[in-house]
Parts: sequence; structure tokens; C-alpha cells
Amino acid sequence: MAENDVSKQKIKVRTISLPKAISVRALSELLKVSGIDVIKQLMRGGILVNINQVIEYDTAANICKAFGCLPKPETVSQKKSASAERRAAAENDKNWSNLPLRPPVVTIMGHVDHGKTRLLDAIRHANVMAGEAGGITQHIGAYQVEIDGQKITFLDTPGHEAFTAMRARGAQVTDITILVVAADDGVMPQTIEAIDHAKAAGVPILVAINKIDKETANPDVVKQQLTKYGVVIEEWGGDVIAVGTSAKSGIGIEDLLENLLLLAEMEDLRADPNKPAKGVVIEARMDKTMGPMATILVQEGTLKLGDFVVAGAYYGKVKAMFNENDKRLRKAEPSTPVAVLGLSGVPTVGDVVSYHSSEKAAKDLASSRLAAANKAKRENISLVNLFDQINKGEVKEIAVVIKTDVQGSIEPIVDSLNELSNENVTVHIIRAAVGSITESDIMLAAASNAIVVGFGVNAESGAVTMAEVENIEVRSYNIIYKLLEDIEKAMKGLLQPEFVDEVQGHAEVRAIFPSGKSKAAGCLVKDGKIMRKCKAKVYRGGQVIATSDIEALKRFKDDVSEVAAGLECGVTLVSFSGFVAGDILEFYLIKKFT
Repeated sequence: MAENDVSKQKIKVRTISLPKAISVRALSELLKVSGIDVIKQLMRGGILVNINQVIEYDTAANICKAFGCLPKPETVSQKKSASAERRAAAENDKNWSNLPLRPPVVTIMGHVDHGKTRLLDAIRHANVMAGEAGGITQHIGAYQVEIDGQKITFLDTPGHEAFTAMRARGAQVTDITILVVAADDGVMPQTIEAIDHAKAAGVPILVAINKIDKETANPDVVKQQLTKYGVVIEEWGGDVIAVGTSAKSGIGIEDLLENLLLLAEMEDLRADPNKPAKGVVIEARMDKTMGPMATILVQEGTLKLGDFVVAGAYYGKVKAMFNENDKRLRKAEPSTPVAVLGLSGVPTVGDVVSYHSSEKAAKDLASSRLAAANKAKRENISLVNLFDQINKGEVKEIAVVIKTDVQGSIEPIVDSLNELSNENVTVHIIRAAVGSITESDIMLAAASNAIVVGFGVNAESGAVTMAEVENIEVRSYNIIYKLLEDIEKAMKGLLQPEFVDEVQGHAEVRAIFPSGKSKAAGCLVKDGKIMRKCKAKVYRGGQVIATSDIEALKRFKDDVSEVAAGLECGVTLVSFSGFVAGDILEFYLIKKFT
């Protein structure tokens, strides 16, 4: 691109806030130009980089000027974390600074076997992991520890799914995330997913590079890998603190906690203990002897014995409260996790808990919530309703999760989507990765009110079911221009409703039987259900080899209208009989987007 080509892009002078270091991709997104154009501009200055590499502030500032923008250093106040936004929205109060400080709530996330639970074990000086099957956490635990007179609340989750499940239901509970990465293993798929979830939540990240005492440990490689995903360590010019640790020997634990408390101090976490209690359900189960039990994290106010509360669609009187050591408590102040007895049923993780003055008030609210939940699903963003939501001012940003068949498809799709941003709405890519569409993708989309786009890939059966439950739009494409065209049309209000395949269930072919002049497949229904009115796709080796209508559906010798999951049946298709044992049949109905 020539210099005068760059000048043509100078539509208006705008100010760009830049951090100490930024990746080329992130800079192109801020400038709303192609990453290729940024790389070309860098090359003119003798700097050779790829789109994932990180450049320093001075270099990024020169690029901003070349594209007609005014750069300025990003300040701490400009980088609002989720807790800061929550504080501003919830309090909006001149007396905020007079409120008492509360303990930070910390979530530990990372790849399996990188030492999340053992790290928490080292912090708490208690063998939590000994009681867990296979050394992997099986449920959400909430624990409070005291370090130099200051309390910290830890949420020990089985992964980012639980963290995001709470966000999907409007419950932002975490103040800081500790990202655990093994020094001998590096960034792995679940590490990347954890980063996506933490960044989507706007939560500050503190990196624990664990297992540094192993002979094969290489912390510098880990730091380099993290920059590719927008996590730039302080010593590399970024703003993310990284601490080398060994959960096994205790190396770096004290340093990790000091930095954790420093981050908490910067976040200025406060809450009013005198307000009516409000909190979030962290864990819930039906205890065989005590009945419904919910672990609640109190966020503001003080929860007391005898209080009437509502948790989601259930209500009750707090009959007993216990901490993580089974000690009975009479009250729980902000950032305190407690197990509560007395609810009328088992709430959902992420349900908001609120105090009410009487049992009748609590019961009435719970009943109205249950009725509303049964009446309708929540309305999420979709391409069909996007233009209306933009015009109403309800949407300023389109969040998109992208999954592709190959790595080479990601960059052109991301760059092209970013170029669709305009003065009314911005396209925000919250995940772009290779592979089929999974339940994790759907959960991230639910938490971020995003749409999911697949290019050359389909959604896994579990993801299809979850998308239907969470009301998340999933679209698959095989042609890039069609993908871009649909989103651009949606932004302009020109996208017409279209017919899509709504998957009902899957079955595996176990045997083949003669059926008149054709052949029938003896099947076991794996999930969902088969209905006589469905159409069917035959998958072999992950590829569709045939599509047809159902000619006959039988249970034993009887014709039936539908067959549920777990049952066997016989299926005959109208125009296909070449079944092979192991084939997967996908049954679907054709429905219209509304």
C-alpha cells in the first residue's frame, strides 16, 4: 500500500488508547483496518512481524499516526475490569470509598493436569485433592483463606464451564482469575479456552507458571505462547503479572499471593455489609439426609440465620449455614461462601440469591419466576433480529464465536469480519479456533450473547442440544463470501429468514436386515429422539454419504411415530439402503429462522 493509499483511509481523526504492548492483530482491530495493511506499514519501517506478534507502544503509536489516528497511553482507569464496571453500575454512589473493603473472589482456571487443585492445596495447606477421584476436581468448591490478616475467597472449579455457566445466567462473581499453565507443557487447548472466557468476562488475569522445578520446564516458552492469545507478561512490556510456582514444593506460592493481594488492592473491592443480603449460587445438590443444599457466595449485605431468601425459582428460610470446614455460622458477610439449608428446591448454579422481609414475599417472587421460566426462553441476539436490536440501541457490538476446519481459514475470516464494523455496531471476535462446534463454544456464546459461526465444520450433537436450550444461533458455511454476506445483510436489515436443519436426535446402526426389496438398519438411539416425520442424514467416517426421508420406523414389528433415546428400532429410508454397521444416522426437521 503506498503512502497516499494510507492517507485515503483518514476519514476522521480519532483517539486510540494503547497499552504498553499490543499484538498486531489487536492493533488492526483497534484501527479497524486489515492486519495485512498494518504489517505492510511496519515493513516500511523495517519491522518484520506476523499478525500474532507483539509490538511496543512507540511502534504502535507510529502506526496509529500513519492511519490518521491520535495515539495516547492507556491508563488504568481506561481498562475497566468486570469488578470495576460492576461497582460503578451497582453502587453509583459518592460514598463508595467509605464502604469497607471485601475479600477478592478468585477463580483458578487452566488445562487439565496443570496443577490447579494442587496449587490451591498448597495455598490452603490442606489436602483437598486426596478426596477427589483421579486427582481432578469433580465439583465447584468455594474456600476462604487468610493471608497476613487479609482474606481471599477461592472458587475451585472443574474448569471454565462452571465459571461461564454463572456468567451465562447474569452472575458475574469472579474478581481475579489465576491462569495455571504448566512450565513443561505450555499453552494447551483448555488454556486457550480459559483465556477466552476470562477475557470475555473482563476479569484481570494473574498467570501462575506451575511446575517450574521440573527438568523440562521452560517458562520463557510459555510466556511467548501466551502473547499469541493477547496475554502479554509485564517483563515483555505487557500488563499481566506472571509468577513461577511449584505447587508440589511450594516455590513461588508466597509471591503469587502477594501479587494477588496487590491486584485486589488495585481493583478497590468494596461492599456494604449493612444492605439486604445478595449473592450467587456456586453449587447446589440434593443431600440424602438434609434435603436441598446450596453453596452461596454472598456478594453484598450480610446473610443471617432465619433470613427469608429467594434463589432462582426457589425460596426458603435459612435454617443452617456451614463454611468449608463444616463449621456452623450465624452470619456470612460479603465475599463469604456458605452452604445453606432451607430452600424449597435445588437451584441452578448462577442463580441470584436475594433477601426478602417475609416468607410470603419470597414465595410470591419464586412462583412468578418459575411461571416466567416455563412460559418463554430468554431472547438472544440472532442475525435475523440483529438490525432491529441495533436500531433500538440494544446492540452496539456483535459478539461472534468462529470455528473452522483448518487454521488457514481463521485469519481471512477474522480480518474480513472486523472490516464490517461501522459507526453503529462493532464486530467482536471472542473466539476463533479450529475444530467442530462444541458445548464449550455454546456456553461461551451464551455468557457473551454471541452467535456461533462454523466454516467447514458442524456442531457436535451435545452442542446442538445445548444451543437449543440456551437459545443460541449456530450457523455453518462452506463459502466465505456467503458467511460475510449474511452478517453484512443482517447489520443492514436485509437478511431474510431462511430454512435450517434442526437436529432431533442421533442413532447408531448396529445391524442390517432385509426389508422387502430394500434393507432396514437396526439402530440404537443415542440421544434426542427419532420421529417418523424427520429427514435423515447418513454419516460414515464423519462425512455425510446420503440424505433421505424416512420410509418406515419400527419398534420390533410395530410401526411407531417416534423412538426415544436409549431404545432400539428399525429404520428404512426412501432412497438409501447401503447401511454399514457403525454408521451414524442424524435425524432432523427443516425449520425457518424467525
